[in-house]
Parts: sequence; C-alpha cells; structure tokens
Amino acid sequence: MNHTPSASSWWSPAVHADRRPFLIGRNRIQARLRDYFAARDFIEVDTATLQFSPGNEAHLHAFRTEAIGNDGETAALYLHTSPEFACKKLLAAGEPRISCFAHVYRNRERGPLHHPEFIMLEWYRAGEGYERLMTDCAEILALAAETTGTKTFTFRDRTVDPFAEPERIAVAEAFERFAGIDLLASVSTDGSTDRDRLAEELRRADIRMADDDSWADLFSRVLVEKIEPQLGNGRATILDEYPVSEAALARPSARDGRVAERFELYACGVELANAFGELTNAAEQRRRFEIEMTEKQRIYGESYPIDEDFLAALATMPEASGIALGFDRLVMLATGARRIDEVMWAPVAEVMR
Repeated sequence: MNHTPSASSWWSPAVHADRRPFLIGRNRIQARLRDYFAARDFIEVDTATLQFSPGNEAHLHAFRTEAIGNDGETAALYLHTSPEFACKKLLAAGEPRISCFAHVYRNRERGPLHHPEFIMLEWYRAGEGYERLMTDCAEILALAAETTGTKTFTFRDRTVDPFAEPERIAVAEAFERFAGIDLLASVSTDGSTDRDRLAEELRRADIRMADDDSWADLFSRVLVEKIEPQLGNGRATILDEYPVSEAALARPSARDGRVAERFELYACGVELANAFGELTNAAEQRRRFEIEMTEKQRIYGESYPIDEDFLAALATMPEASGIALGFDRLVMLATGARRIDEVMWAPVAEVMR
C-alpha cells in the first residue's frame, strides 16, 4: 500500500513549527536524563535491534524480517520489542548499573499513546531491590518537569503534580477498592489461578465477561475498566505486587508467593513504566515463556522462539532490579503534547487507515 503525503505531513514547515517546542523539550529531557544516570555511576549501553527472539509475552507483537547468509540460506530475525534480554546479558557479563535509550518496535499498536517505533528507556541495578526503582521514578518525574518548566502534567482531563511523592498501592488492594473484588482469593500459594473463582467475583461486581475468557482475560478486563482510570490522578501512582501469573519476568515476593516484585508507574491515567525484581531462575523463566507462547498461539495463531542464549545468561545473572519507561510518553506529559507522534522528530508514516 502506498503512503500518500497529506497537507498536514510532519515535515510541512507550518506543522513542524507547531511541533518544534515539544521536540526541543524532548532533547533537553533526554540530555538531563543522561546526566542523571551518569551521576549515579550508570554506564549507557547500546543494544542490537535485530534479535533471534523479540520477547516472549503473549500480547506483544513483533515485526519479523529475514536474514540472508553469504550462502543464500535464510533465517528469521525480529526487531526487538525491548532491549531487556540484551541488557540482562550485560548484567551477567558483570556490568553493575546500566541504562539504555533503545528504539523498540511493536506491531498492532498505533494511537495517541502508541507508535510502532518508539524509545524505551531501560535501566538496571545489580544487587539492589526494586523499591529503589520507585525512588528513581519519582526523581525522574520531577526532573522532566523541572527541565520543561512545568508545574503540572496534564493529559486529557487528568492532572498530576510531578513533584508529589507517588502513591503506592498493591494490585489486590486496587481491585478491592475500585471494583469490590477479592483478587487473591482466585490465586493459590504456588501462583496458579482459579478462573471460575475470579469469574464469580466479576459477576458479583456486575462486570461483563465472555464465556471463553481466561483468568488473565478477566484480570485484564477489571484492570482496564475499573482500575486504570483511577490511577495517576493528582499525583503519580505506583501499582505494585502483580499476581505472579501476570509478571512473567519478575521474581515472586518473599512476603507473599501469590504476587511478584512487579510495579507499573501511572501519571494522568497513562502507563509510563514497568519494573521488576528480576527473575534469575532459568528453569522457571523457561516454564513461564512456554506458558506465554502457548497462550499466544491460542489467541493469535503464532508464537516466537525462546532465546536459549538469554536463558543461559540468566543462570549466571546476579540478583537485580530493572525497569522500562516509555520515554516518548514522559516527554508528552512534560511538554503538554496531545499525541505521541507530536514528540517524535520523524514519526513512522501511517500506511494503513
């Protein structure tokens, strides 16, 4: 399908003039973030975009390409959906603190908050707990606001004070508070889930569902319809302790084996970051990847290969915490942009309407 430029193409001088303040803000925030990490002894790394496996989460969709060898033989490669596997290999290699501004690629995603290519800022702390990442997040929100001279983040009808300490709430507490649902009643101590028990909770709360919804589908329905609209109002929210089945790359909590060391950061109802206390058990990671790929095959009719090199590195990786932050979304909130493509110097053309 050919792409026909419109009068409002991003390179039009009038359109660019409107976008330019957002783009200058983007550059300033990125420079300040580089200084922030360098001052804390992080090494900035650059990872390859082409990977054998793009990641193994059921609902992430990759762009596939083909490598042609010198002998003419071909093999599938993918544009990565995150630099996570490569970064963890660098932790296994001995790097204690790393940061990475990575171009990442996700198919089936386009809208005001989604773009097929965007920047993921990831950073990892070997030997440090994931609660330290919560402090990083609070400091980075304030840094972005200071850089652009804004006192309030605004998106649609939501506002957030970026200098206020984020609220921290467990997923189970959010389900109880905002939906009247006892989430952990459907999760066993080994992390397994009871679909019928959770469906009963949804019926009591008068939340619609489909007969073939899995436990994960039911969880997502409540999260999207009842929980997320309540997050990041007035101040940022850290949504913490996801059920183990919803945290494929995170280690179980030492406090409660039903939940994992995973949190997400929200501001103005926008999901900004996803963080883990990293799982380092290679056998358990393989099991979780296989479950995710079985689910992907069931829903979408495709799956991705498992990166055996990653699992080998995981077996020697130190205890660590890591986080992925949507850099473009942060810039949106800090500059007041309305769409993610307004803060990108050269957005991807829309080839499908």
